[in-house]
Amino acid sequence: MVYIVKGLKKGEKKMPEPPTKRMHTDHQTAQLNSYKGDALELKCINTIRTVAADMVQKANSGHPGAPMGCAPLAHLLWASSSAGGIGRNHSASNPEWWNRDRFVLSNGHACALQYVMLHLSGYVDCSMDQLKAFRQMGSATPGHPENFCTSGVEVCTGPLGQGISNAVGMAIAAKHLGATYNTSDFPSIISSKTYVICGDGCLQEGISAEACSLAGHLGLGDLIVIYDDNNITIDGSTDLAFTEDVKKRYEAYGWQVLTVDDVANGLDDLRAAIEKGKKTTDKPTLIKTRTAIGFGSPNKEGKASSHGAPLGTSEIEAMKSRLYGMDPEKSFFVDEDVAAYYKQQSEEGDKAEVEWKADFAKYKKAHPGKATELERRFNNELPEGVFDDLPTHVFGKDKANATRKFSQACINAVAPKLPELVGGSADLSGSNCCLIKDAGHFQRDSPDGRMIHFGVREHAMAAICNGMFAYGGMRPFCATFLQFAGYALGAMRCSALSNFGVIYIMTHDSIGLGEDGPTHQPVEMLESLRAMPNINVIRAADANEMSAAYQIALKSVNTPTVICCSRGTVANLEHSSSDKAMKGAYTLIQEDGQNAPDLVLVGTGTEVMRCVDAAKALLSEHSIRARVVSMPCQEAFLEQSDEYRRSILPGNIPTLSVEASSEHGWHRFSHAQISMTRFGMSAPLEELYVKFGFDAENVASKGKALVDFYKNLGGNVPDLNARPTFVNFKGSAH
Repeated sequence: MVYIVKGLKKGEKKMPEPPTKRMHTDHQTAQLNSYKGDALELKCINTIRTVAADMVQKANSGHPGAPMGCAPLAHLLWASSSAGGIGRNHSASNPEWWNRDRFVLSNGHACALQYVMLHLSGYVDCSMDQLKAFRQMGSATPGHPENFCTSGVEVCTGPLGQGISNAVGMAIAAKHLGATYNTSDFPSIISSKTYVICGDGCLQEGISAEACSLAGHLGLGDLIVIYDDNNITIDGSTDLAFTEDVKKRYEAYGWQVLTVDDVANGLDDLRAAIEKGKKTTDKPTLIKTRTAIGFGSPNKEGKASSHGAPLGTSEIEAMKSRLYGMDPEKSFFVDEDVAAYYKQQSEEGDKAEVEWKADFAKYKKAHPGKATELERRFNNELPEGVFDDLPTHVFGKDKANATRKFSQACINAVAPKLPELVGGSADLSGSNCCLIKDAGHFQRDSPDGRMIHFGVREHAMAAICNGMFAYGGMRPFCATFLQFAGYALGAMRCSALSNFGVIYIMTHDSIGLGEDGPTHQPVEMLESLRAMPNINVIRAADANEMSAAYQIALKSVNTPTVICCSRGTVANLEHSSSDKAMKGAYTLIQEDGQNAPDLVLVGTGTEVMRCVDAAKALLSEHSIRARVVSMPCQEAFLEQSDEYRRSILPGNIPTLSVEASSEHGWHRFSHAQISMTRFGMSAPLEELYVKFGFDAENVASKGKALVDFYKNLGGNVPDLNARPTFVNFKGSAH
């Protein structure tokens, strides 16, 4: 190690002096003497600190401070009960064990901490080589936790507040599944607890307030949150913006709040607090734990400078010289006694899983129906015949209705055969039409209920559904007005990123909601959602297409689906088809004759019936032969073959898209657009459709104008399909 101690240029800072052997010994002895606990326990905690700091230093990127401060918390959560830990049930050999105790690192920037713990516990994705590849391309140790990348990571965290909110969903799922499948002779088939480490930032985010308020109301006793109360944020002290009494706030939510003032000098108080939390069954527990960010760093402990940048090699060496059991000259070092300590927990976790499997085998003999259903649910398999009762309409016989009503019919058609369909609305159940008949309400005294009252908490609602899906055995859905997807968008993005097949039911999907006006009328939301990778956005035009929407949603286990529904009434369409709608777009009204059409009208949702009426007028009044295409799901359409896509939208025929939403995104499908280019207005539905040009008369007028436009250019219609598609991503992803 080279130290700069003299000959400094002007403006250079003097690096710390290298510790002498005596200083090294004195510091470590002092730490051990002040520690109220076993020497090996302290050495384990210090190992966590130093390896995490080494990871960040080697990557030259990351957040060392929180892992160093939270190391005592993680140690207790990952150590075996026989060795003084809390004995959290998990298995490195089977990370997907149904009844494992879940762990969520809500302050995901501290992920070096989680990766170190996974390594020490024997998880294959976190080998020492992977720790050394922290934040590097293709590694299993990315810059924030990713559930699809690293076994042992339950959810994607990093956006603060998401993780703790996901954990509420996990606790709901465990409570519901336990109430549904546990029996008097097998009371612990589903009996997991959910543990969280979170920081100040998580508790400042509004989403956590929403989720934790609901958790307190529901009395989720198997949820234990350890709050890393280190008084530091990126900008400096939390006193800059966060001076509330967190304890009183969470007590007001209905939580048990315990305080631990010191974990640097012993773990007895935290150990006792966790045990008390485990025994408290009627309310969640928050353990407010004072830590020191960057603990052990001689120049950065307790300072914002340790938060989001490497400590520096000299600082790390000086830190190791101060921490008991550490060798300043070794990096990524785990001593044999430390490795053996955590191996014991790994063995105990595997033993717990084996014992649970033996219990489940007995349970399966005693309760074969329940056991088989649990297996199907955790395997994400749909039951046979689940779609058999989805409604279909008879043209000219079945009455017109709002598509939200068709959605309600679909929910209640599949729900009796799909007990994992559990969810609710953000205080809009009647408006969203999402009630499951005779399903019961999920409350603290009725956890077997399937309808969850999320309250006016859209963001938390979506994040809670992510947690429910992550737990397994659940197909959660949630509902609100489409405009309020904006409140939930951060968590919806996490659904897509995490490959969680959450179902979002978003009603009042356009200016067609009418008199409530532009504050409630979505204009940009459809395109905002469509711009997101790995999400289906569906806008059905009638009952048949809504049945297709639910088939797409339920089959898309690894992709969330947004089902957009109208408030206004739509007529059931002649020639509509659930099977064809599953392809994302199809020809609803074929043009007359054998030749190519003169015009293609492509619409979604409530605008499709207006396209049909416009096509009739164009033929009768102008002899323009128009094809009408319904496109309920752009994402599904783009998955079809080139041949199919061109058969529906030839590309070289004048094409007019009609959707009461933003025009952005439609240019790849149409030559011209009837769309929203400004916010809406407060007025009755039909008046708004005329005002903004979505009535059949204007659609016909603009359709004729488009045909005439290209006639005047000599019939040269740009072929929208005649352009290359480049694949720019190289290699494989996780």
